[in-house]
Amino acid sequence: MMAFLKSDLFLRFMGGFAIGAVGMFLLQPEEQPVLSSTAIAATSTHDAAL
Repeated sequence: MMAFLKSDLFLRFMGGFAIGAVGMFLLQPEEQPVLSSTAIAATSTHDAAL
């Protein structure tokens, strides 16, 4: 098990995973997703029409 944890394959995988995780957090969009805002707008419009 220790040989696998110190292997080049595992270290490269963990390095790529760490870079990807940091990138996902840094590149998050600031605004809300489009689907949630349109769903809220559609329900409020439907209630107002009644």
